[in-house]
Amino acid sequence: MSAEDKIKAAADKVAGKVKETAGKLTDNERLEAEGKADQVKGHAKDAAGDIKDAARGVRDSLKD
Repeated sequence: MSAEDKIKAAADKVAGKVKETAGKLTDNERLEAEGKADQVKGHAKDAAGDIKDAARGVRDSLKD
């Protein structure tokens, strides 16, 4: 996973947490739900990157 991808995933998680907290503070359920969704999106990006890294590792080990 590239550094840029990691930064984007982290940004989604942070932005999501901010939205979720703002939604809780303002009693805005829609904003809170959007925040949770953004956090899930960030975690999904992390997982996808981990899978890519693992696949790359397997591919590299098969070359040797």
